[in-house]
Amino acid sequence: MTGYAHDDNIAAWLPGLRRPLEVRSAGTPEPGRGQIVIRARAVAVNPLDWIIQSAGNLAYRWLRYPTVLGTDVAGEVAAVGTGVTRFKVGDRVIGFADGTDKDTNAAARGAFQRYVVVLERLACPISDALPYERAAVLPMAVSTASSALFQTDFLGLQLPCAEPEPRDQALLVWGGSTSVGSNAIQLAVAAGYQVITTASPHNHDYVRSLGAHHAFDYNQPDVTEEICSVLDGHTFAGAMAIGTTAARHCLTVASRSTGRRFVAIATPPVSFAGLANETGRRAETRRVVCRLVASNIGLQLRARTRRVTLKYIWGSSLKHNEVSHAIFGEFLPAALADGRYRTVPEPLVVGTDYSALQHALDTQRNGVSAQKVVVTLP
Repeated sequence: MTGYAHDDNIAAWLPGLRRPLEVRSAGTPEPGRGQIVIRARAVAVNPLDWIIQSAGNLAYRWLRYPTVLGTDVAGEVAAVGTGVTRFKVGDRVIGFADGTDKDTNAAARGAFQRYVVVLERLACPISDALPYERAAVLPMAVSTASSALFQTDFLGLQLPCAEPEPRDQALLVWGGSTSVGSNAIQLAVAAGYQVITTASPHNHDYVRSLGAHHAFDYNQPDVTEEICSVLDGHTFAGAMAIGTTAARHCLTVASRSTGRRFVAIATPPVSFAGLANETGRRAETRRVVCRLVASNIGLQLRARTRRVTLKYIWGSSLKHNEVSHAIFGEFLPAALADGRYRTVPEPLVVGTDYSALQHALDTQRNGVSAQKVVVTLP
């Protein structure tokens, strides 16, 4: 059933590759089976958004333009589809919008618009006390971290709960102050694991406040030696690699550890930032592609000789299995409600309207630390 009967949807459209966002009207969507429509009040920006805008032809060749980007949305339920049992019109929620996924490829399911179609299994209720701009930082980060940590074809950790059993197993999160890293730390601690992480020194107190047992400066030349020393005597639960240099460091640590010699990679080993520039774009694209191919081949060869498994994370893959319900349906609602789970990193609100979304993408691409770029919406 629906909770609105008007046609006033507006979206920040991506008209084509390397084109700036254009704010204009969009058709008001109807939810399908197992779907809800969220009236967006705040959306957050992830690196993936500007990467698709700048380099979608490299990894997202299936996209149909114009399309609507964005994965993180917070707002109220405006409509519910058949089969939906967890939500009703008017509920305050967060949701992971999967519109750019290959199996979706639908503008109606992108977050950068007033009315967003979201799968019920990728949505979570939030309390009246939680501001939308704080809630919006969660969906993509929670989904990506959960896909890596708990899916059986990745690290396969035990699921988080209110009173976890302490485990003598240590997880390495390389890039703990990032959005995904911040949530990976919390989720792993809530599952009873010890967490070792890396961050800039000024963020060490922050990652420890999330539950990390040890924090190291990733810029130190002997950082892998220090991490291996701490891991000595512990069973290795695996690693999450966040950042362009993270995979090779995590590979080194995993190869010298006892336990799950598995590295879940969240970030490719090259930067795509240069592809946003108009000058020398073709040459830069060739350089990026060459570096990407060479780096991945090199990583896989090193991993094979050291008997370590490397695998890239797809942030929404949990929608196809029981992990989505375990996290968005069971763990997260209660953990948010009783304060066991923090909405991190801090939101950096850079605008209050759809016209601010391009500025938000540019801000994210230029870099933020222990923050997530957010736009609130009227």
